[in-house]
This record gives sequence, structure tokens and C-alpha cells, in this order.
Amino acid sequence: MNNYDTICAISTSLGKSAINIIRLSGEDSIEIASKIISGVDIRKKEGGTITHAYIKENGNYIDEILVSVFRAPKSYTGENLVEINTHGGAYVTERVFDMLISLGARVALPGEFTKRAFMNNKMDLTSAEAVMDIVNANTRKSLDLANKALHRDIYNLVHELRGNIMDILLQIEVNIDYPEYEDEIEISHEKVKHDTSMLIDKITDLIDKAEVMRVYKEGIKTVILGKPNVGKSSLLNALLNQNKAIVTNISGTTRDIVEGKINIGGVVLHLLDTAGVRDTDNPIELIGIEKTMEVLNEAELVLLVLDTSAPLDAQDYSLLEMTKDKKRIIIGNKIDLHGKLDIVDIVNVSSVTKAGVDDLKKKIIKLFIDEDMEKDTEVAISSTRHIGLLKEALSSLKDAYESEKEGLYLDMLEIDFKKAYTSLGLITGEEATSDIVDELFKKFCLGK
Repeated sequence: MNNYDTICAISTSLGKSAINIIRLSGEDSIEIASKIISGVDIRKKEGGTITHAYIKENGNYIDEILVSVFRAPKSYTGENLVEINTHGGAYVTERVFDMLISLGARVALPGEFTKRAFMNNKMDLTSAEAVMDIVNANTRKSLDLANKALHRDIYNLVHELRGNIMDILLQIEVNIDYPEYEDEIEISHEKVKHDTSMLIDKITDLIDKAEVMRVYKEGIKTVILGKPNVGKSSLLNALLNQNKAIVTNISGTTRDIVEGKINIGGVVLHLLDTAGVRDTDNPIELIGIEKTMEVLNEAELVLLVLDTSAPLDAQDYSLLEMTKDKKRIIIGNKIDLHGKLDIVDIVNVSSVTKAGVDDLKKKIIKLFIDEDMEKDTEVAISSTRHIGLLKEALSSLKDAYESEKEGLYLDMLEIDFKKAYTSLGLITGEEATSDIVDELFKKFCLGK
């Protein structure tokens, strides 16, 4: 266990509730908490206990509490840790918190409790990240993914891959140490090439499956695009099943980005209704169109809405051309007006009657989720960071394989294998620098 100062944070959202939790961690956490707790001497309590007590200040009762004591190393952080359960309410909780700070505790940084757990070898980096993924989970599937990571499934998988690379590096070392055995050199070349090829296939498969799992975890950035008055806002309302966006017959009603969120089959769509795209001199409308172009660049899915009640015009064709390289679904809206567009693979809907909206939802899921691949996934990697590092490792292994095919000496390939080994180590934290660790935990909430 490292010797850190004692940190303190309110781990629950302030407000009227049954309880709030104040958490302290550090060598002096039990000693500091004992100075404001009456009715029991928690310094004499064993770890893993919870006790009824009171908070007093200058002899006056502040609150009736339950206090949990955990002793190092058997705690979440691996340090002495105290959790004080106060009655809910902002004033009483903040008063107790201020008392602890005045006695020598320091306000914890975002994610600092989990960071200490990582630094004290209570969990690897994938498990630490999973803690926040559980907090942020929006669906049952994203929660399942986070729990698998929390229980070291990803760590064990990556650790095995690193072991495979280390076996290759050891084979190369043997070749370097005994260069006089030509037969052994030939065997080494073939074995390294075979093992590298197997690793490339395995990591490629992992990345393909991870992209599917990432959708479950992070959702899909979805932009509803179209010219004015084609029914974009009506479609947003129909998908959300609520009147989120203002709908009128006046073109250009939507001037800013309107956001919404919907769960479709366990996948969250982050919906953005945008300003209608058209040629205009209106300065306010132009700002809205500029914002539309900005979010379009970041979109993972474009729902391009066309009006089936009128022929396509130059602006429609421009939008079709603009989005041809994006993952998109072309939607023919206003079928309740008995119109029809002759476009291949169009999804016809009515935002008013909601006809076809269920078909649209099914198409969205089919576009992003490969059910056969999902069923074949034992260990699910879903983090964008992890996927990026897997791709780095894959690139290094491909470089090594190509060099091997060209007949380069094995010792010249070591650098590529070591790069791959390091990239995978960054996933678990075994190769992580303090800067990387600090940046990751900044994304955590206070008290976690």
C-alpha cells in the first residue's frame, strides 16, 4: 500500500433522500473520522464492520449515522477507509463533510478513490474503467459489458495475448543466442510466422466484435438530416414518443440542434434533430445550418429525411450526394399524404401516424448489430480506448509479419513485437504512464 494523504468526498448526489454517503480513504481516515463520531470508538473497530453512532460538534448533535470501517488492505482502495451514512439532505451532509476537511482530510479529485485502488493493485485499469461504465450504463447490455470487465475478463484476455507475444520474443531470443544452428533458425522462422499469423487473426476478430459491443456501450450518434419542412422534428418526436421538438408548417422552424435519447433493442440512439439545409440569406438560419454541418461530420448514423409528398429537388439530390459515404438510412416521410419516392432501400414512414417507425427501428439495429457475431462473443471489449490500442497492436504485428515474409532477420522484428506488447499493456495498465492514468481518472465522478 502506498502512503497517500487522506481524501474525502460526498459519494452520493446531494438532495433530499433517505441517506447520503461521505467516504474517506487514507492512513489517517479512521483517526480523523473518530474525532467527530460519538457513541462508539471506531478506532477499536475491526475492518468490515458497520456501527450505529452519532455526529457531534461542540457537544451538540448534528446527525444520527451508520459508519462503516474498512482496514487496509481489505478495502476498495486498499487503504484504511471509512464510509459515513448520514441522513439525506444537503445541509447536514455538507456540514459533516466540512468538519472532516477541517480535521485534515483533503477534498478528493474525480475518480481518486478508484485511482488509488488501481495504484494499490486492487484492480487493473480495465476493471477501474468498468467502475465508471457501470455508473454510466444506460441499458442492460452495457451493464453486462461493464460487469465482465470489472471481473477481469478483459484483463485475462489481454494478458493471454501478451503472453503469446512474449513467447514469440523468447523464440527470437533463442535464435539470436544460437545462430550457428541453421536448422533451428529455419524452424524459428516458420514458427514465428505461424504464431504471428494466428495472433493477427485473433486480434482482427476481437476488433470486429468489439466494434459491435462498442455500440451497445456508447450508443450511436445519430443525426436527423433533411431540407426544411420534410418532417425531421416530427420524426424525432415519433421516435422519442414525446413532443421534444417544436413542429410547425413554417419552413426553418428548427434553428438549433435539438437532442433526444432512445433505447432501441438495447442500443441507445443519441438523436440530434438539425436545422433544415437549404440556400438562405437569413443569418440566424445560416448559423443553424453551420451547426448541422458540424454534427454531420461526427455522426455515426444519418437519418436522411425526404418528403414523399413532393418530387425530389436539387437540395434533396445535394443531401443524397453529401451523405453517400456516411452510414445512412434514407427515410421517405409523409406517406400518410399518399406520396411515394422511387429510391432503392428507402424506409417509408409517417411521423404523424407513426406508420413504418417500427420498421425504421429494426433497420437501425440491423445496420449496426451482427447477431451471429454477438452470440459468438465470450469476452466483450467495448471501450474506444481499448479498440484503438488493439488496432495499434495489430498494425505492429502486421508489420512484423510482412518483414518476416521478406526474409528479414528475426532480431530485426523485435521492435514491432515489443510495440504490440506495449500497446496491449496500455489496455490493462501494465505499461501505462502516470499521465495516461491521470487523464483516464479525470473522467470519473467525484466520490468514486
